[in-house]
Amino acid sequence: MFTGITHSQIYVLDQDEALDFYVGKLGLEVTADVDLGFMRWLTVGVPGHPERQVLLEKPGPPALSEETAEQVRALLTKGATGGHLIFSTDDCRKTYETLRGRGVEFTQEPTEQPYGIDCGLRDPFGNSIRFTQPTG
Repeated sequence: MFTGITHSQIYVLDQDEALDFYVGKLGLEVTADVDLGFMRWLTVGVPGHPERQVLLEKPGPPALSEETAEQVRALLTKGATGGHLIFSTDDCRKTYETLRGRGVEFTQEPTEQPYGIDCGLRDPFGNSIRFTQPTG
């Protein structure tokens, strides 16, 4: 049966802007950047963990018709596409301060939860991102 999850996908409106945010601000690394002709296959991941990658995909053909892609883009700008990423960290408060210093805007400051400390933000396209410092 399955042995792992290798890729997840979120929609972004501009892949270069996504690179600036995910690599330049969040500190992820590019794991693939390939022009396939019909699309750009752009993935990022946590440094040192190439086994799990996030595809930063522009809505459009061939996966979506242009009409559907336009609807997805409209929903994305409203934060309504359901794109979510959750990262783990050893020190939620320190990571929060580091990212704030890089200009990242947060939707929730670090908060004590039953499972640990976590906080939330959105990427420039409306996708929800959280990072958690798990308890114990």
